[in-house]
Amino acid sequence: MTLTDEEFREEYKPLQVPAHFYAADSQENKMIFALAQIGEGSADDVIAELKKLEGTPVNEQQEILVRAHLENLYNKGLLNGSEGGGIMQYDLSKITEANSGAINPGLLAPGLD
Repeated sequence: MTLTDEEFREEYKPLQVPAHFYAADSQENKMIFALAQIGEGSADDVIAELKKLEGTPVNEQQEILVRAHLENLYNKGLLNGSEGGGIMQYDLSKITEANSGAINPGLLAPGLD
C-alpha cells in the first residue's frame, strides 16, 4: 500500500503527550498520558496506571486495545521499547536531563556554524 505525502504525515506524526488526564479524552491520549506518568513500563504497567487514573477497572476489550496500540506505535517508531524477560518495556524517549556537554565550534563541519 502506497501512502500519499499527507497520509504519511498523518500516520507517522509525532506523539503529543496531553498536559492533563481527561476521562472523556480518546483512548490513545489516555494511554499516552499514562505511559508518560510512569516513564517506562510494560503494557500491564500502562493498564494499571490507566486503572489508577480512571478510578475504574479497565475491561478486557480496553486491555486488548492498549496492548495492540502500544505495539503498533512501537512498530511505527513512535515509541521506544526494549524487551527484557520476554516482556516489552515501552517509553516515550523524553529527554529528562539537560545536556551537560559543550560544543567546540572548531570541530563543526564547514557550513554548520
